[in-house]
Amino acid sequence: MSQSTTTFATPASEAALTSLAEHLRERNFEAVIVSTAAEAKAAVMSRIPEGAEVHSGKSKTLEDIGVFGELMESDRYDFLRKRMFKMDRKTQMREIVKLGAAPDYMVGSVHAVTEAGQLVTASASGSQLGPYASGAGRLILVVGSQKVVPDLDAALQRITEYVQPYEDARLREQMGVGTQLARILILERDFSPGRTTVILVREPVGV
Repeated sequence: MSQSTTTFATPASEAALTSLAEHLRERNFEAVIVSTAAEAKAAVMSRIPEGAEVHSGKSKTLEDIGVFGELMESDRYDFLRKRMFKMDRKTQMREIVKLGAAPDYMVGSVHAVTEAGQLVTASASGSQLGPYASGAGRLILVVGSQKVVPDLDAALQRITEYVQPYEDARLREQMGVGTQLARILILERDFSPGRTTVILVREPVGV
Protein backbone atom coordinates (compact mmCIF):
# COMPACT_ATOMS: atom_id res chain seq x y z
CA MET A 1 0.00 0.00 0.00
CA SER A 2 1.36 3.42 -0.97
CA GLN A 3 2.16 5.78 1.89
CA SER A 4 1.92 9.53 2.14
CA THR A 5 5.38 11.08 1.92
CA THR A 6 4.59 13.07 5.07
CA THR A 7 4.81 9.85 7.09
CA PHE A 8 8.41 9.37 5.97
CA ALA A 9 9.54 12.06 8.42
CA THR A 10 7.51 10.71 11.37
CA PRO A 11 9.44 8.96 14.17
CA ALA A 12 8.51 5.37 14.89
CA SER A 13 6.88 4.47 18.20
CA GLU A 14 8.81 2.90 21.05
CA ALA A 15 6.97 -0.36 20.51
CA ALA A 16 7.90 -0.34 16.82
CA LEU A 17 11.57 0.27 17.62
CA THR A 18 11.65 -2.49 20.22
CA SER A 19 10.07 -4.93 17.78
CA LEU A 20 12.44 -3.83 15.00
CA ALA A 21 15.48 -4.37 17.22
CA GLU A 22 14.34 -7.93 17.91
CA HIS A 23 13.90 -8.63 14.19
CA LEU A 24 17.32 -7.16 13.39
CA ARG A 25 18.92 -9.48 15.95
CA GLU A 26 17.11 -12.43 14.40
CA ARG A 27 18.86 -11.47 11.14
CA ASN A 28 22.29 -11.50 12.85
CA PHE A 29 22.55 -7.70 13.13
CA GLU A 30 23.50 -6.21 16.48
CA ALA A 31 20.77 -3.68 17.36
CA VAL A 32 21.11 -0.82 19.82
CA ILE A 33 18.43 1.79 20.63
CA VAL A 34 19.51 5.28 21.75
CA SER A 35 17.49 8.44 22.30
CA THR A 36 19.51 11.32 20.89
CA ALA A 37 22.06 12.29 18.27
CA ALA A 38 24.67 12.71 21.01
CA GLU A 39 24.02 9.18 22.28
CA ALA A 40 24.23 7.86 18.71
CA LYS A 41 27.61 9.51 18.25
CA ALA A 42 28.87 8.02 21.51
CA ALA A 43 27.63 4.57 20.46
CA VAL A 44 29.49 4.82 17.15
CA MET A 45 32.76 6.12 18.51
CA SER A 46 32.85 3.54 21.32
CA ARG A 47 32.90 0.81 18.65
CA ILE A 48 35.87 2.18 16.68
CA PRO A 49 39.27 1.44 18.23
CA GLU A 50 41.80 4.25 18.33
CA GLY A 51 44.04 4.11 15.26
CA ALA A 52 41.54 2.03 13.27
CA GLU A 53 41.10 2.40 9.53
CA VAL A 54 37.65 3.94 9.01
CA HIS A 55 35.66 4.93 5.93
CA SER A 56 32.25 6.47 5.34
CA GLY A 57 30.08 7.50 2.47
CA LYS A 58 28.72 11.02 2.34
CA SER A 59 25.94 10.90 4.92
CA LYS A 60 23.67 13.58 6.32
CA THR A 61 22.99 11.27 9.27
CA LEU A 62 26.69 11.15 10.18
CA GLU A 63 26.87 14.91 9.78
CA ASP A 64 23.78 15.43 11.96
CA ILE A 65 25.12 13.37 14.86
CA GLY A 66 28.65 14.77 14.67
CA VAL A 67 30.46 11.58 13.67
CA PHE A 68 31.65 12.86 10.29
CA GLY A 69 33.13 15.99 11.86
CA GLU A 70 34.80 13.97 14.60
CA LEU A 71 36.45 11.64 12.09
CA MET A 72 37.58 14.53 9.89
CA GLU A 73 39.00 16.62 12.73
CA SER A 74 40.50 13.94 14.96
CA ASP A 75 43.91 12.36 14.44
CA ARG A 76 42.94 9.35 16.54
CA TYR A 77 41.69 7.40 13.52
CA ASP A 78 42.93 6.59 10.02
CA PHE A 79 39.96 8.19 8.26
CA LEU A 80 40.25 7.19 4.62
CA ARG A 81 38.39 10.21 3.27
CA LYS A 82 41.22 12.42 4.50
CA ARG A 83 43.73 10.26 2.63
CA MET A 84 41.56 10.29 -0.49
CA PHE A 85 41.25 14.08 -0.49
CA LYS A 86 45.04 14.30 -0.88
CA MET A 87 45.08 11.97 -3.89
CA ASP A 88 44.81 13.04 -7.54
CA ARG A 89 41.44 11.94 -8.91
CA LYS A 90 42.76 12.12 -12.48
CA THR A 91 45.81 9.92 -12.02
CA GLN A 92 44.98 7.91 -8.87
CA MET A 93 41.28 7.17 -9.27
CA ARG A 94 41.80 3.41 -9.37
CA GLU A 95 43.81 3.56 -6.13
CA ILE A 96 41.09 5.70 -4.53
CA VAL A 97 38.43 3.13 -5.46
CA LYS A 98 40.49 0.26 -4.06
CA LEU A 99 41.24 2.16 -0.86
CA GLY A 100 37.55 2.67 -0.14
CA ALA A 101 36.39 -0.78 -1.18
CA ALA A 102 37.48 -2.80 1.86
CA PRO A 103 38.03 -0.66 4.98
CA ASP A 104 38.40 -2.24 8.41
CA TYR A 105 35.44 -0.16 9.64
CA MET A 106 32.65 1.33 7.51
CA VAL A 107 30.29 3.86 9.09
CA GLY A 108 27.10 5.09 7.47
CA SER A 109 23.33 4.93 7.34
CA VAL A 110 20.51 3.57 5.21
CA HIS A 111 17.51 5.26 3.63
CA ALA A 112 14.91 2.87 5.02
CA VAL A 113 14.55 -0.12 7.31
CA THR A 114 11.51 -2.38 7.17
CA GLU A 115 9.63 -3.47 10.27
CA ALA A 116 10.92 -6.97 9.54
CA GLY A 117 14.55 -5.76 9.73
CA GLN A 118 15.60 -5.39 6.09
CA LEU A 119 18.00 -2.48 5.55
CA VAL A 120 17.65 -0.59 2.26
CA THR A 121 19.94 2.07 0.85
CA ALA A 122 20.38 3.77 -2.51
CA SER A 123 23.28 5.42 -4.30
CA ALA A 124 24.26 7.20 -7.49
CA SER A 125 27.83 5.89 -7.78
CA GLY A 126 27.44 2.83 -5.57
CA SER A 127 30.83 3.48 -3.94
CA GLN A 128 29.57 2.80 -0.41
CA LEU A 129 27.47 -0.22 -1.33
CA GLY A 130 30.37 -2.63 -1.83
CA PRO A 131 31.77 -2.04 1.67
CA TYR A 132 28.22 -2.27 3.07
CA ALA A 133 27.56 -5.59 1.36
CA SER A 134 30.84 -7.38 2.02
CA GLY A 135 33.98 -5.28 1.65
CA ALA A 136 34.20 -3.75 5.12
CA GLY A 137 35.42 -5.78 8.06
CA ARG A 138 32.89 -4.17 10.40
CA LEU A 139 29.83 -2.12 9.46
CA ILE A 140 28.16 0.45 11.75
CA LEU A 141 24.87 1.95 10.59
CA VAL A 142 23.04 4.81 12.31
CA VAL A 143 19.33 4.93 11.52
CA GLY A 144 16.86 7.59 12.63
CA SER A 145 13.48 6.22 13.69
CA GLN A 146 11.72 8.13 10.91
CA LYS A 147 13.25 5.67 8.44
CA VAL A 148 11.23 2.72 9.70
CA VAL A 149 8.71 1.59 7.06
CA PRO A 150 6.23 -1.31 6.86
CA ASP A 151 7.84 -3.30 4.04
CA LEU A 152 10.13 -3.25 1.01
CA ASP A 153 7.54 -1.56 -1.21
CA ALA A 154 7.35 1.31 1.27
CA ALA A 155 11.15 1.39 1.50
CA LEU A 156 11.43 1.88 -2.27
CA GLN A 157 8.69 4.50 -2.17
CA ARG A 158 10.54 6.36 0.59
CA ILE A 159 13.69 6.37 -1.53
CA THR A 160 12.11 7.40 -4.83
CA GLU A 161 9.52 9.90 -3.58
CA TYR A 162 11.17 11.36 -0.48
CA VAL A 163 14.94 10.83 -0.29
CA GLN A 164 15.87 11.17 -3.96
CA PRO A 165 14.11 14.53 -4.50
CA TYR A 166 15.69 15.89 -1.31
CA GLU A 167 19.20 14.77 -2.25
CA ASP A 168 18.84 16.07 -5.80
CA ALA A 169 17.73 19.50 -4.61
CA ARG A 170 20.48 19.64 -1.96
CA LEU A 171 23.23 18.83 -4.45
CA ARG A 172 21.90 21.29 -7.02
CA GLU A 173 21.99 24.01 -4.38
CA GLN A 174 25.46 23.10 -3.10
CA MET A 175 27.23 22.01 -6.27
CA GLY A 176 25.08 23.09 -9.19
CA VAL A 177 24.49 19.51 -10.35
CA GLY A 178 21.88 16.98 -9.30
CA THR A 179 22.11 13.30 -8.49
CA GLN A 180 20.47 10.17 -9.81
CA LEU A 181 19.14 6.94 -8.41
CA ALA A 182 21.37 4.29 -9.95
CA ARG A 183 21.80 1.49 -7.41
CA ILE A 184 19.77 0.06 -4.53
CA LEU A 185 21.09 -2.41 -1.95
CA ILE A 186 19.02 -4.56 0.40
CA LEU A 187 20.79 -6.02 3.42
CA GLU A 188 18.53 -8.97 4.16
CA ARG A 189 20.65 -10.43 6.96
CA ASP A 190 24.24 -11.12 7.96
CA PHE A 191 25.57 -14.60 7.25
CA SER A 192 26.82 -14.78 10.83
CA PRO A 193 26.57 -12.37 13.77
CA GLY A 194 29.30 -9.92 14.71
CA ARG A 195 29.86 -7.85 11.56
CA THR A 196 27.05 -5.28 11.50
CA THR A 197 25.77 -2.96 14.22
CA VAL A 198 22.56 -0.97 13.69
CA ILE A 199 22.15 2.00 16.01
CA LEU A 200 18.48 3.03 16.07
CA VAL A 201 17.91 6.63 17.16
CA ARG A 202 14.56 7.56 18.68
CA GLU A 203 14.80 11.17 17.45
CA PRO A 204 14.91 11.78 13.70
CA VAL A 205 18.44 12.11 12.30
CA GLY A 206 19.35 12.30 8.64
CA VAL A 207 16.79 12.30 5.88
